[in-house]
Amino acid sequence: MQRRHLAALAVALAGAFSTTPLLAQTKWDLAAAYPASNFHTENMAQFISDVDKASGGKLKITLHANASLFKAPEIKRAVQGGQAQLGEILLVNFQNEWQLFGVDGLPFLADSYDASMKLYQAQKPYLEKKLADQGMALLYAVAWPPQGIYTKKPVETAADLKGIKWRAYSPATARIAELVGAQPVTVQAAEFSQALATGVVESTMTSGATGVDSKLYEHLKYYYDTQAWLPKNAVIMNKKAFDALDKPTQDAVLKAAAEAEKRGWAASRRVNDETLAKLKAEGMQVLAPSAALKADMAKVGETMLKEWLDKAGPDGKALVDAYRKP
Repeated sequence: MQRRHLAALAVALAGAFSTTPLLAQTKWDLAAAYPASNFHTENMAQFISDVDKASGGKLKITLHANASLFKAPEIKRAVQGGQAQLGEILLVNFQNEWQLFGVDGLPFLADSYDASMKLYQAQKPYLEKKLADQGMALLYAVAWPPQGIYTKKPVETAADLKGIKWRAYSPATARIAELVGAQPVTVQAAEFSQALATGVVESTMTSGATGVDSKLYEHLKYYYDTQAWLPKNAVIMNKKAFDALDKPTQDAVLKAAAEAEKRGWAASRRVNDETLAKLKAEGMQVLAPSAALKADMAKVGETMLKEWLDKAGPDGKALVDAYRKP
């Protein structure tokens, strides 16, 4: 008798639980390559919090910073294959796969935050189509602080860079050196300070933020704020994972992404201002490039743009034409 009562109770409880609506929670992973303290990563953390709140806890996203889930070159493929639902990539890193990924790495094409945003708007439709063809979607993109020229001696024109030992860390920076007659020297980040201290290199081109991180003010005296290019990080999403969400949760993701993009660009400007102020405080002269230097470097940019257009084809030309349209 007792066993029958217990069995009946178990059936009743099972029935009760089966009719009780449970919160259907979806879990996603976001793979990122930069440290938790980086402004891009902090922005993603806020995006995740916004999604959590707006979805009522239905979508839980775990942020894996500092390449702890996938290394930077692996993130795009991981999102494409569904190993991670979200990922953050530096677009220019994938230029060899598709030239239009690298348009914001072309020097002096977009030399301010406003110009960089205009270039992004021209690039965005192509990005969205390419990613869609690969089973992904663009959520948002945010620019890094702009790139400038660091030197030991004053530079008034590109001719002043002739023969200077120029630290190159990418094909683009090496090509710039070649075009201005500088001597490109490949030096990895970990060896940069020693190379400066021993005179192996005496100039470079990078952002104010990197200048502070690497304490370039200990070895170099001048920073010319050329705002040569503003490469972007993009947060991309697996399309199947997004399509599996209900409409309110999809809306929550898209709304939080739009807010993250706006917030991220503002943060980049703020970081740029803060790091340039730090360079000044440490005794470095932070200067606007002379009209002559700006014109000379613009010519370098035009040469590199032509080289890029030869590889990028009709879509590349259409993108640049759209960007340059008044």
